[in-house]
Amino acid sequence: MAARLVSRMLRRVLRSSVRSCSSGARVTQPRRSEPSQSAAEELSGRRRFLREHAAPFSAFLTDSFGRRHSYLRISLTEKCNLRCQYCMPEEGVPLTPKANLLTSEEILTLARLFVKEGVDKIRLTGGEPLIRPDVVDIVAQLSRLEGLRTIGVTTNGINLARLLPQLQRAGLNAINISLDTLVPAKFEFIVRRKGFHKVMEGIHKAIELGYSPVKVNCVVMRGLNEDELLDFVALTEGLPLDVRFIEYMPFDGNKWNFKKMVSYKEMLDTLRQQWPELEKLPEEESSTAKTFKIPGFQGQVSFITSMSEHFCGTCNRLRITADGNLKVCLFGNSEVSLRDHLRAGDSEEELLRVIGAAVGRKKQRHAGMFNISQMKNRPMVLIGGSLLLQDSPPALPIVSSWDPLSIQGLRHRVSFSNQEATLWKGCWVPQAPPLTQRQLGCGSPQRHYSSHSDSDTSPKCLSPTSPAPATRSGWRPTSDTLTHVDSEGRAVMVDVGGKPDTERVAVASAVVLLGPVAFKLIQENRLKKGDALVVAQLAGIQAAKLTSQLIPLCHQVALSNVQVRLELDSARHAVAIQASCWARGPTGVEMEALTSAAVAALTLYDMCKAVSRDIVLGEIKLISKTGGQRGDFHRT
Repeated sequence: MAARLVSRMLRRVLRSSVRSCSSGARVTQPRRSEPSQSAAEELSGRRRFLREHAAPFSAFLTDSFGRRHSYLRISLTEKCNLRCQYCMPEEGVPLTPKANLLTSEEILTLARLFVKEGVDKIRLTGGEPLIRPDVVDIVAQLSRLEGLRTIGVTTNGINLARLLPQLQRAGLNAINISLDTLVPAKFEFIVRRKGFHKVMEGIHKAIELGYSPVKVNCVVMRGLNEDELLDFVALTEGLPLDVRFIEYMPFDGNKWNFKKMVSYKEMLDTLRQQWPELEKLPEEESSTAKTFKIPGFQGQVSFITSMSEHFCGTCNRLRITADGNLKVCLFGNSEVSLRDHLRAGDSEEELLRVIGAAVGRKKQRHAGMFNISQMKNRPMVLIGGSLLLQDSPPALPIVSSWDPLSIQGLRHRVSFSNQEATLWKGCWVPQAPPLTQRQLGCGSPQRHYSSHSDSDTSPKCLSPTSPAPATRSGWRPTSDTLTHVDSEGRAVMVDVGGKPDTERVAVASAVVLLGPVAFKLIQENRLKKGDALVVAQLAGIQAAKLTSQLIPLCHQVALSNVQVRLELDSARHAVAIQASCWARGPTGVEMEALTSAAVAALTLYDMCKAVSRDIVLGEIKLISKTGGQRGDFHRT
């Protein structure tokens, strides 16, 4: 019932005038019959003719394992009109000089050669292919190639609604649209640009012009959008979409982490819980997708399982980058420049020998996911294909507003903690309790800040004396071996799969000695950078949630609560920090608490370094830990 409600609401959104183009024109309800009927009949007849008159497949495009490469992806440009955090490295991508990029004539020359040898499908990629000024002309020229059955494009959808009528007339007959979230403000955060409604308008236009199915590519990454799986599937109830969930893949600069990858089987289990009647469809030859359908739904759902269940044995794909390099494997780092051979005046026979040699060297399968993550390869934006995710969104959005509980009528994002839901409602800080003034030692008014509105009104300052001994209730002796190192001295994660889930709580602390100048500015809230206590508190909360990404062998923990308290100690011109973390699970949260306190301290340093470099960070320590097999730990 909830899924049907989501689908109906999203269909109403597609019909509404909110989904308008930049000119303000209303987007009408799709009519999927007249505009494309004759084109579909013509295409069907052409395909029948080509099947009946197919020539023997080229030996140049057949590798040593017998795989025939009939699918060519051509990147038209390295440029993109979005700045996705998950596609480009954070520092950006150096672009190839224009003179070194393939011209339209060179693209068509190579396409003609590959089609002549047996390629029957070409997909245009980027960067963003639809920002290339001559993209419509390139499609029109490709459509004239005898033997080419399918011309597709993979696009971010920003320019799609405007260009699609021209592209369809030119011969474009397949569309993949990248869309990783159905929440407009999250979209704006991910791509660092506005444009969600333009993408939805592009999807709407594709349906209106009769494309069926319209493929929607969604790269799924834990902590970012795995909570939207059901919302995406609900779209297929009333719309002819093929929603394709893609496992997060490693590429140069995208900081791949296997903990962020949501596997095909995990996604499928999530869907089956909501729709147990989900049925698998027969797999097409050389398909990369495992496709499923919910009976009664117009559309379907697919999974691209590059990491968990590779499909190398049936791979039929080759890639040409925008600068003219041939890649025989998406995950391989070996390339050969076809551009250089073209510009050197090589004949078709010489080009075919170069291509055949590259295809012949193609390996039986790509390396495993961990080996791939260590290989040097191009960033995805320079290869051309699906967008790949980088990091989870921080708690401080760069967008204007986002209420995850109400936008578009979507379900509540149950994976958000209370702190996340508050932080993502469009405010730079959570709803904070009033700053209280307390007498600490010398009688000066002090500022106190806590992330918990019901925090203790009589907090205890950290003592300036030397550390006191710890008390242990039921504490077992510590191990005499390192648990994160195997017998050969290599780093390993501890397997917690067999440990029981228990309630875990940990408290850690830190002290930042500011000096009198910085201390007074914080005390009076007069720092030019803003409220240092608020920013440090938020940084501490965010750090606790991201501990497994910062500390390599830490397990990912689903925290149920995080509290960060900061108090001013006028006797030492210091800020005392206390971080507390809660979770239920098989492993403790002391690392989350320690990371939270340490990052809050570092943030205070960053906020104050302009007025004083004589700042000391210290006394980072675990205060207490409960719920573990070794018993409870309390430092007195």
